[in-house]
Amino acid sequence: MSTNGKATTIKTTFSRETAVNTQIHADASVIWALLTNAAEYPRWNSTVTSLEGKIQLVETIRLKSYLDDKRVFKLKIKEWVANQKLVWGDAMGSRVFTLTDHGDGTVAFSMTEKIGGLMFPLFARFIPPFDESFEKFAADLKKEAEAVMGEK
Repeated sequence: MSTNGKATTIKTTFSRETAVNTQIHADASVIWALLTNAAEYPRWNSTVTSLEGKIQLVETIRLKSYLDDKRVFKLKIKEWVANQKLVWGDAMGSRVFTLTDHGDGTVAFSMTEKIGGLMFPLFARFIPPFDESFEKFAADLKKEAEAVMGEK
């Protein structure tokens, strides 16, 4: 798995999966704190224009992305393993955030989103590509987490 911060997308007839991976020089707890503080997302993350709600297991958040600022995505927190894994999504798909602490001051961050289903071919052309957005998300997270570590 490449950790260069470049997104990859795999398309099939019934789904699309986009992933990005990067190395972050920060504690997993710092990265986790950023990923789970909804109110702070628009400050550090250039891909999110607003994020409301609590990022906690079984809660629902309301996210607006710069890709479509008029649409509100209602996403349920599906999985939560502190400092390791966070999953949110809706009936069409899930976004998985994974942190792997190497124990040497670096953490491998990965974000993967798979969307699809039987009806996917009917609306796939209306969904913008995520590659650039994923790359920005990973770069913004890396920049903010490393800045926080620099303040410690």
